[in-house]
Amino acid sequence: MSEPSAENRRHLVAQVVASVDPRLQQALQGALSSPGPCPRPRDTQTVVIAGHRAAGKTRLLPLVSKLLGRTGLDLDSELERRHGRALRTWVAESPSTFRAAERETLGILPGGSVVSVGGGFLSHHPDALQGHFTLVVPVTFDTYRERLTADTTRPRLRADVSLEEELHSMFHERESLHARVPTISLADFLRGCLAQEST
Repeated sequence: MSEPSAENRRHLVAQVVASVDPRLQQALQGALSSPGPCPRPRDTQTVVIAGHRAAGKTRLLPLVSKLLGRTGLDLDSELERRHGRALRTWVAESPSTFRAAERETLGILPGGSVVSVGGGFLSHHPDALQGHFTLVVPVTFDTYRERLTADTTRPRLRADVSLEEELHSMFHERESLHARVPTISLADFLRGCLAQEST
């Protein structure tokens, strides 16, 4: 897969902006026209798309893959395929073996690919991301709450409390943990993609 032309790159960047949390689209669009860092992953460096549950990581995977001209892989799909287990029941029945498997699987995927990881990866395995280009998909708490309240297919992570308590505690705990991990913002990454046109 080859990198897109400048025109296609601009179109893909616009699609990425349109795919993120609607509450953040205007700020993201503004950030793209402001000066700032323009990081680009090395050719052999794996790009990891991370962030909260329901942030839109899976939706952005094919767009980021096309922007970089690289193969895209969904870690959750890879886990289900390799282990023959549905994630919904696996996470509920044996969270520790699930976490061990997701960490191991990221380590054996082809280097240089684009991989979207589950919502807990960034907070559970920060050291496994060393050396990777970790791109964070932003989401506001209100959008996170709306999406997870509407999506009954996702497993509960704290069934001993109400869904509202679970959502609030998980979001804010993970926000704190995410802040400790070296990552690349979506705005900086997209600015880097657009900056290629002038190089």
